Amino acid sequence: MPVKVYKPTSPGRRDQTGHSFDEITRSRPEDGLTRPLRRKGGRNSAGRITVRHRGGGHKRRYRSIDFKRDKVGIPAKVVSIEYDPNRSARIALLHYHDGEKRYILAPLGLTVGDVVTSDLKAEVKPGYCLTMARMPLGTLIHNIELQAGKGGQIVRAAGTGARLIAKEGEFAQIRMPSGEVRLIRLECMATVGEVGNADHKNVKLGKAGRKRHRGVRPTVRGSAMSPRDHPHGGGEGRQGIGMPGPKTPWGKPARGVKTRRNKVSGKYILRGRGKKRRG
Repeated sequence: MPVKVYKPTSPGRRDQTGHSFDEITRSRPEDGLTRPLRRKGGRNSAGRITVRHRGGGHKRRYRSIDFKRDKVGIPAKVVSIEYDPNRSARIALLHYHDGEKRYILAPLGLTVGDVVTSDLKAEVKPGYCLTMARMPLGTLIHNIELQAGKGGQIVRAAGTGARLIAKEGEFAQIRMPSGEVRLIRLECMATVGEVGNADHKNVKLGKAGRKRHRGVRPTVRGSAMSPRDHPHGGGEGRQGIGMPGPKTPWGKPARGVKTRRNKVSGKYILRGRGKKRRG
């Protein structure tokens, strides 16, 4: 999908780019597959802000996406490719032969009129869903399950794709978009192909208002605050942070400090992201 470039009719338009939406074939979502999405503004059930810089933005309705792909053996026809305001990827509306309708993530190369299916012995084509035990090595996949039957949990953003690089015993070795190599059980399902809308990362918002339309509020630098609000704050004029390393607003070390605590799944990571292969 090409990126649309605007003429510099104002300072905000000068460096602004946007989506061309050439692949979109329908403007309104399927009524039975949407539900209201209540905005929380980054607040928890007690009303306290737990995630900063969230609030406002355009009103949305949530599209129910079929991440499980559990209609095994029933072919489905792609009726439309639609925009989803809740994610970076596009979504495809499927009409199954038994009359049911569902949304899936639209992979690259999937077009209106294509037929896809979810089966243990499905073909290795974009949009088809099958277990990794049935896939040949080198297959590009997305929407990957971490537990069989739970539904796809990883590799779902626009333009992403993981690669099946090896099979050993009960596990498949998957190279993630970040470069991490991870073990996932062979009975887990995944969808063939990479997620569409790959030009999403090339879009420049160009002005602060487009960020506000997405529900993102401004971020204030710590060095611009007072000492009571941030460890980096205070001082006359522009000064350094005055400490060996940067800190969070709550005084914890930031930038470069490891924060991973999940020791349970750590044993399934063969090579961390950003680490070079030995030899």
